[in-house]
Amino acid sequence: MAKIIIYIDHRESATRIPDILGRHENIEIIKKQLGVADYLLSSRVAVERKTVDDFLQSLIDGRLFKQLKNLKQSYTKPLLIIEGEESIFESRNIHPNAVAGALASIAIANSIPILWTKTQKETAYLLYTIATREQTELKKNIAIRERISSPSMNKQQEFIISGLPSISATLAKRLLSHFKTPAAVFTASEEDLQQVEGIGKEKAQTIRKVLSRDYEKSILE
Repeated sequence: MAKIIIYIDHRESATRIPDILGRHENIEIIKKQLGVADYLLSSRVAVERKTVDDFLQSLIDGRLFKQLKNLKQSYTKPLLIIEGEESIFESRNIHPNAVAGALASIAIANSIPILWTKTQKETAYLLYTIATREQTELKKNIAIRERISSPSMNKQQEFIISGLPSISATLAKRLLSHFKTPAAVFTASEEDLQQVEGIGKEKAQTIRKVLSRDYEKSILE
């Protein structure tokens, strides 16, 4: 009987998870420096594992969504495991709304399932179960697919426009659909901006103020 293969990023060697997985006779552990994911369970399933503290820290420093974006671009079934017994809403001085918003964005907007475990032992059991199901029952062989595709021109334009204050991805798409190009958005008057659904007077004024104000060099430069 062929063994179940699990690729593990070398940084996870500091945890007990590889040792726990290695106790199963039918599991072959391959430790490797992975550019994307902490665990590869099949050709389509890749897992990012975060403790509660690491999840919150990566949310603060901006790593979280970049990591998950790369994960989703490389694998069709990305998963996020959040591990820890402490409450994710009370572990740091972060407003619960911000945490809830991040979780909602991951699960709904980015369609990445979030699985919760309390201990490394639970995480290992979950990884074992998924890998076994993928490779034995569904015949999904293991494969590393760490080619991060370049964003399309549309995505790059949406990214530029969503950098404006109070402009979500949805509003960025509406603005581009209306004005056709980012350049046209940047030169639009307050009145023209307000023709787009969701852009009221206050947002239009803020956008024009940001785009037309002189840049002031920081005294720290």
